[in-house]
Amino acid sequence: MEHNQASQAPKYSVGIDLGTTHCVLSYVDTQNEDARVEVMAIPQMTAPGTVESRMQLGSFLYQPHEHEMAPNARRLPWTEEPKALVGAIARNLGAKTPIRLVSSAKSWLCHGGVNRRDAFLPQGSPEDVAKVSPLRATELYLAHLKEAWNHLHPQHDLSEQDVTITVPASFDPAARDLTAEAARNIGLAHLTLLEEPQAALYSWIDNSQDKWRDQVNVGDVVLVVDIGGGTTDLSLVEVTEDEGNLTLNRIAVGEHILLGGDNMDLALAYRLKMKLAQEGKELQPWQVQAMTHACRDAKEALLNDAELQAVPIVVPSRGSKLMGSTLKTELTKQEVQQTLVDGFFPQVSVADQPVQRSRGALTQMGLPYAQDAGITRHIAAFLAKQANAQGQANSETAPFNMAGIPGMPAASIEFIKPTAILFNGGVLKSDLLAQRLLSTINQWLTDAGTAAAKRLTGLDLDLAVASGAAYYGAVRRGQGVRIRGGIASAYYVGIESAMPAIPGMAPPMEALCVAPFGMEEGSGVAVPSQEFGLVIGQPVHFQFFGSTTRREDVAGTHLDYWAPEELEELPEIQVTLPVSEGRREGEVVPVTLASRVTELGTLYLEAIASDNGQKWHVEFDVREGNDAQESNAQSSDAQQQ
Repeated sequence: MEHNQASQAPKYSVGIDLGTTHCVLSYVDTQNEDARVEVMAIPQMTAPGTVESRMQLGSFLYQPHEHEMAPNARRLPWTEEPKALVGAIARNLGAKTPIRLVSSAKSWLCHGGVNRRDAFLPQGSPEDVAKVSPLRATELYLAHLKEAWNHLHPQHDLSEQDVTITVPASFDPAARDLTAEAARNIGLAHLTLLEEPQAALYSWIDNSQDKWRDQVNVGDVVLVVDIGGGTTDLSLVEVTEDEGNLTLNRIAVGEHILLGGDNMDLALAYRLKMKLAQEGKELQPWQVQAMTHACRDAKEALLNDAELQAVPIVVPSRGSKLMGSTLKTELTKQEVQQTLVDGFFPQVSVADQPVQRSRGALTQMGLPYAQDAGITRHIAAFLAKQANAQGQANSETAPFNMAGIPGMPAASIEFIKPTAILFNGGVLKSDLLAQRLLSTINQWLTDAGTAAAKRLTGLDLDLAVASGAAYYGAVRRGQGVRIRGGIASAYYVGIESAMPAIPGMAPPMEALCVAPFGMEEGSGVAVPSQEFGLVIGQPVHFQFFGSTTRREDVAGTHLDYWAPEELEELPEIQVTLPVSEGRREGEVVPVTLASRVTELGTLYLEAIASDNGQKWHVEFDVREGNDAQESNAQSSDAQQQ
């Protein structure tokens, strides 16, 4: 990305892991050759009137009642009037009053089914609770990190440093753009986005201090499994050779799977709810929600302390009559192991696919959580789907994917076979869960007659993503090893077929590839095809599709048919393209197309008039709703060549 003219180059490369449940900030002094990546302790309120510094900032926002906290109890080292209560205090207060707690803003930020600029969080809370949008919540987390940095580095404002923010590899361009917009809105100008699994791998490379080449060889495929609080993120990176040097090439990413530690905490809370129900004690939904936070702390204690066998859980209650009869229960190590190991990491075959239930006609507005909690089934499906991802196709690979065919032995299932595995994310800090996952994947490899994958170690699973992002800032200056890859999906624009009207049937949709798989950020391409008609001056919608498996399609590839699993329909963009001089409203202008991928991984589609070269552009930023037309039209002024 081009930097603004400045008196001197930024001193620091700063990495920010903007996680679903925690944020982390790391940095490295790029002007000191011997400097190592460091993690910054983040000052934050932990209770009214109390400030502590912690390595993580909880991705939580609490909307207090107007009389809940005295003004003098809301102080931070840099202000006596903080814009918001975020971090540890939000999580602590929200555990007692969950209707005032904003959580999972990152998951909402990539949910195409809602307007992410609308203020509706905390979702489902009463009218008297102040609401924020997913975009605004993201800004508030970033603003706290910026203020904390500036307080600790007063001579080096964060807005003047190189900042890399990590996003899930599975984020589509719209979610990437919203993340970048939140950063720009708080003044971060020198900004890059980086996929989280790549950041974890960068951290592993940095920690190995150039010994990483001793652990992997040409032809190796590294499976990166990142299981955080809210998501499971999967990537495959191939080790290749370039002029005698080992290089890394990201060859595939998984779908966006909303499945992680939060699901596990909720599963434990419902297990305790059933245990209390057997004792004749019924819990209300808000009590289960509050108990979920207690289960998170208990789960971490029980998984990480070999001696601990049980943790007491206090169930909050309301009303004076109940004060003396507060419900108490306990969560045992056995309950945690049964619920998490067998429920979330079942020992399945590589042929097993995630179970899809038929959905009810009416559903609550909420996040599109994964329907199947079995993380191992999601990984099996990913490896099968990406069977042909490796540059050198495996000679033993079957000609088609037989995953899921009843009666087929697991060994004959076509799937890409990783030779190394890198784990990341807070969930996999548990040796019990990590070993179950490793043994399950290696059983698939053994059944297929190939060697077991080795586990790459040496990461701090909570801090690696931010640290790798800071290291990546140095890599972009030419210091270190760069992982290549480009965009992780091919992108297509939908085109309505021209055909006679048939009663009750919409014209079928065709798809034109406008950005091929692996197209590098910052590059552009003309899209060779016949002319299209572009409607200007009236509201229109653009339908986009993405594919993580169609690797051979080049810009201009025209599809009139595709299998359902090949292309994923993405949120459509609604826009009114401006009418320029000499044109009229509703005119259909003959155009050709060109596309480019911005430095942030955003798809930018350009329509060029065949008669006089005027240009209209649509940036894949999904500015939903009525403001979509206004903001896109402003950014899409026709330019006369």
